[in-house]
Amino acid sequence: MLQAAPYLLTERPRARWMRFDTAQILKRFFFCERALLVAEAAWLPLIASIEIKTELPRFIWQSAQTAQALRERVFELRFPSRMLDEEGPDRDLVSLVNQIKNSPSVAAFLLSLAGVLMLFLRDCYCEYLKVSDPIADGPTHRFLKLALEEKEEQVRTVSVWAEEALATNSQERDVAVRWARAIGDRLTIMDNEGVVSSTMRPEEAAPLTGSGSYVVPDRPARDQRFWPCRFYWPDIVDPSFPYGDGLKLQLRSAISHLNEVWAVETGGVILSAFAHVLPWDWINDAARWTYDESRHCQMGYNRLCAWGFDPAEIPLGTYIYESAAGQDPIYRLGMLYFFETKNIRHKPVRAALFHTYGDKLSEHDMDFDWADETIHAGYGKHWLKELLAVRGEDPANYEAVRHRCGELVQACVATATTEEVASIKRAANGLIAKSAVGHLGA
Repeated sequence: MLQAAPYLLTERPRARWMRFDTAQILKRFFFCERALLVAEAAWLPLIASIEIKTELPRFIWQSAQTAQALRERVFELRFPSRMLDEEGPDRDLVSLVNQIKNSPSVAAFLLSLAGVLMLFLRDCYCEYLKVSDPIADGPTHRFLKLALEEKEEQVRTVSVWAEEALATNSQERDVAVRWARAIGDRLTIMDNEGVVSSTMRPEEAAPLTGSGSYVVPDRPARDQRFWPCRFYWPDIVDPSFPYGDGLKLQLRSAISHLNEVWAVETGGVILSAFAHVLPWDWINDAARWTYDESRHCQMGYNRLCAWGFDPAEIPLGTYIYESAAGQDPIYRLGMLYFFETKNIRHKPVRAALFHTYGDKLSEHDMDFDWADETIHAGYGKHWLKELLAVRGEDPANYEAVRHRCGELVQACVATATTEEVASIKRAANGLIAKSAVGHLGA
């Protein structure tokens, strides 16, 4: 006679992980995304291509959004604790991701990004969505599906960039391939799926062969298709040269937007520089700040291209970035704050003028720029105060940092040579003249 089972039992794959198991996996993903975006941010001033320099910040911001969602989900699963301890058993994995910051070249950096680390996270998310519980863990499934789509786009896009970089610098191909392969081999030793943690022997965790030593450059890389300079418009070095109105204002504003490339680079540098000093919220805000600045740069480039200008005649300067060369990184943060608060009052006035010109695109861009910069001014004040407090200094001294940044800019401007002033005047007058006679596209 068959005896009834005392309990109702069934095999269900979705019961594979309990909530603490799930939290541990999601914590691993958080730290990997965090390490990846910090390394990407650090490399922004080293990358010349304007397309990569202004598109990579979007991927950095996407990673920050994913990391933020992962972080909050870990807190939910570990309730009531809101402590996110250090990497723990995932320390070696996160350390490997961190090593990409020391890539030996731009080509090696891009290749190891697209061919190894972004690909790794893409595959992790794909596997997690397949084997985790879409009912109990439904909130994770929602944001991780978006993260998977974004990672797929990132892998496709950065793969193209890597191939272009290798084609441009064929002599670097072997070094770049070896570097990416070394990261991939180390990853294979550690963790085949990304869902089960493992550690390495000390000799396996040593720095990779061919590793460089990351240093913030004093001078940023520039896209060679543009007209290279330090000072991108005459009024910067010659107060008698008018900022202008009408056509001149349209042109000057577009050039200014394009040259916010310095802010993209600076945002990346300070995100990385203070990532291990300030809390996670700093990284999240700095990722958004950097992304916003990249959009402003794209706004100017888009308008200039729409008007028919060739990059070779468009000035792309470096002086603001270079003004903080050799200084404590707090002055790079202060530099962003200085320019956000210095220029914000002009934005609504210029947007209104563009409206009277019938220049809807310039009006539109300036309107959105103003909204972004109101946020950025808050970022600058808040995080300067926080950084000073962390250093044991008076947070009220944030205005002294801002003032010092103004002095650094003026000191750099004072080094302009007679030839530099003459050259930027010729370039600017050429652009103005070309605009005035209608030699531009519709």
